[in-house]
Amino acid sequence: MESPLARRPYDLRHAAVSLWLNAGVHAPEVAERAGHSVHILLKTYAKCIDGQGHIANQRIQNALEEG
Repeated sequence: MESPLARRPYDLRHAAVSLWLNAGVHAPEVAERAGHSVHILLKTYAKCIDGQGHIANQRIQNALEEG
């Protein structure tokens, strides 16, 4: 039987992990929740967080201005 939410249960897991990473949850926390090592998490999901340089730059800028 096909799920209306995803083709495979793994698809739901992948969507959740991708969502957490894009929401800014730190990689060690996401890895723990997903049952991965940080190394495997980033190797597998790096493409999900690629292209967020502008967010990182803003966070660095904010930290510099607060210090």
